[in-house]
Amino acid sequence: MNKAELIEKIAKEATLTKVQAGAALDAFTDSVIGALKKGDKVTLVGFGTFSVTERAARNGRNPQTGATIKIKARKAPKFKAGKEFSTKIAKK
Repeated sequence: MNKAELIEKIAKEATLTKVQAGAALDAFTDSVIGALKKGDKVTLVGFGTFSVTERAARNGRNPQTGATIKIKARKAPKFKAGKEFSTKIAKK
């Protein structure tokens, strides 16, 4: 499912226009990104938790040449699915 398909699904389920659903989805993603940039966690009970993890600097290899390269430390987004979400996905 891509963003347009998700917007269409949200619009149908919530009886909104596609424009309203798109604005709601954009507001949600912007809010999550803003919170993560500040270092906060975003927890949606029954769905999961969005957080930021620190990745340490490390050495890697260039796959074309085999040369060792240095990979800088960085922050990376992380999502941990909640128990209810996980069990709904696992059901057949």
